[in-house]
Amino acid sequence: MGPLRSVVLAGGGTGGHIYPLLAFADCLRRHDPGVRITCIGSYRGLENELIPPHGYELRQIPAHQLPRSVNVNLMRTPDRMWKAARAAGKVLDEVIADVVVGFGGYVSVPAYLAAWRRETPIVIHEVNVPPGVANRLGMKFTKHVAVGFPHQPAQAESLRDARVVGVPLRRSITGLNRIAQRNSARAHFGLRPDLPTLFVSGGSAGARSINLAVAGAAKELSRAGVQVLHVIGARNEPVSIPTDLPVPYVTVPYLSDMELGYAAADLMLCRGGAMTVAEVSAVGLPAIYVPYPYSNQEQKRNALPVVEAGGGLLVDDGELTPGWVEQNVLPLARDPRRLAEMSNAVGGYGRRDGDEALLDFVYEAVGR
Repeated sequence: MGPLRSVVLAGGGTGGHIYPLLAFADCLRRHDPGVRITCIGSYRGLENELIPPHGYELRQIPAHQLPRSVNVNLMRTPDRMWKAARAAGKVLDEVIADVVVGFGGYVSVPAYLAAWRRETPIVIHEVNVPPGVANRLGMKFTKHVAVGFPHQPAQAESLRDARVVGVPLRRSITGLNRIAQRNSARAHFGLRPDLPTLFVSGGSAGARSINLAVAGAAKELSRAGVQVLHVIGARNEPVSIPTDLPVPYVTVPYLSDMELGYAAADLMLCRGGAMTVAEVSAVGLPAIYVPYPYSNQEQKRNALPVVEAGGGLLVDDGELTPGWVEQNVLPLARDPRRLAEMSNAVGGYGRRDGDEALLDFVYEAVGR
């Protein structure tokens, strides 16, 4: 198969769309340092903070979020979409795109439309059930749909014929050896090398319910010899942690190098976002999932296969209290045999080759 000369990647808004895009871009560049990679994003999304620092060209277009109800924005959508698709088309023409690979977010729709009008191959990567609105629209223009998890085709009719490729993940995640890097990771955070370690994170934005439950159990965790690494979340108010604890309880507002947290941990308490599930599974870290409650339950669907495989536990957000943490998290964190069994189970479910598998699928779609 011949090399791809120019690839346009579309995705934005949240980390769940952007991190797989970046991991796939890295994979493209590893295989062919000469390939032209152009990312399409909006003016306001998180892509503006994440993509340029990684060394990839970001071309912004005037994309707008798709309205989910009948209102004045719905009336303005056709004109806005036409302008955004025209802007995306100019980018595709300028870089002579061989293919558009979309990861979701409303900025993907104009790229899909522009590619369809030019008969440029389109590949869509989706990690949620049901698929996001942007990718559902994109699926009208292409049959080349890839998904991150085995449960997706069985749970969504629109994904029935999709190819399961896994989720593209950063090499710092897929190359992580938790055992080998445990002591250095714990030292990095000021944690002790000899104590069981609970890693807590509610995602990039944090989760106040998780923060309050674990902070409320801090004294009991500490008395039992369980140390904590707690990512509060950049948008969350600080929580009150007792200052006289006998073992470390380390809080950080945000952690960009999540692999350090994974390496330091014996057990994680987290949300059930697709990227979190993919990363935790890939590195073989047992986890207790607390799915985001105000949604269509996609986070619960993400985490459930890991739990059923024996690699995690599931608790509803409303049931997570300091008492629940003391009764369930604490004994598990102090049970190395059970944690080892769960680690083996989740490692068997996880994949580390999502970027390579997606690249193979893209080559197949382009027909080279």
